Amino acid sequence: MDKRISFSSDYTKGAHPRILERMTETNFEQIDGYGTDEYCKSAADKIKKACGTPDADVFFLVGGTQTNQTIIDMLIQPYEGIVAASTGHIAAHEAGAIEHAGHKVITLPCHGEEKDTEKYGSDIGKIAAADLKKLLEDFYGDANHEHMVFPGAVYISHPTEYGTLYTKKELENISQICKEYKIPLFLDGARLGYGLMSKRTDVSLKDIASLADVFYIGGTKVGALFGEAVVFTKGVTTKHPIPVIKQHGALLAKGWLLGLQFDTLFTDDLYFELGRNAIETAELLKDGLKKKGYEIFLDSPTNQQFVIVSNEKLKELDKNVRYGFWEKYDDNHTVIRFATDWATQKADVERLLELL
Repeated sequence: MDKRISFSSDYTKGAHPRILERMTETNFEQIDGYGTDEYCKSAADKIKKACGTPDADVFFLVGGTQTNQTIIDMLIQPYEGIVAASTGHIAAHEAGAIEHAGHKVITLPCHGEEKDTEKYGSDIGKIAAADLKKLLEDFYGDANHEHMVFPGAVYISHPTEYGTLYTKKELENISQICKEYKIPLFLDGARLGYGLMSKRTDVSLKDIASLADVFYIGGTKVGALFGEAVVFTKGVTTKHPIPVIKQHGALLAKGWLLGLQFDTLFTDDLYFELGRNAIETAELLKDGLKKKGYEIFLDSPTNQQFVIVSNEKLKELDKNVRYGFWEKYDDNHTVIRFATDWATQKADVERLLELL
């Protein structure tokens, strides 16, 4: 067993004890499958209440990649593509899953990635409303657009791949453009709990529910064993959603295991409590890194912290710490990522700082 302290990602632990307790308590119940059970219904009701969307449709899927692929297939036609940031998860980190399903990922420049300063700004990873509008104007202004891949929907994630966050105004601007062009806005919330609990956000769960046509609440990375809760805020438009979910391998026969987890996460604000823990420990880590003289690569207000480390230091660090490789900074330095999570303890952060 690898005994190194791990800050490599936010899905390296199991599940919150309350979830495991409820799984044990219900283990011998005989429950209807495929999400038709009372636990899924209860979880969906709690999520709709938290979102302020009584008319929403909620589905529980098994994992992030299947969820992204399934939602996009539901939203757009075979001749349409999905617009995303060049650094967006579906564009960079899902092994071409969206293209494999038959939809082109149409990339926009990653807002804030211009290297005109020593490190990236806090806007990296986001798309700009102005860039989205220009893309759509240019597409429909092209006399040959009927022979091209149509931009059928817009994908954003909150937080982004770089742990950065959209402001409420930015989301409003993007949402308005989507409405103007009658294309849906899809928000990937794999780490949504950490974005909502950031000390530097003005975006609430209800804000997201009012501005996005569909989004999902990530459980895999925020306290659940596995699973994502998909919220079609105005109701799902696909005539038969369950077959589509099943075609993408995202429908769990023992669906109550998903419902039970989200029912627990949305009882007594547990989901938000877990998000808050990751933010508090990430802030502790960031402060400690600065005090030790490390250069922070970018200003992330969430649980992912990016730091520039010498390659020589990494050889030493590898013996005791698991971290995420991000990118080469120069010939002698590497950008690595430390991710806190719902269960990270203050003592874990202190030990990491000692090793650094």
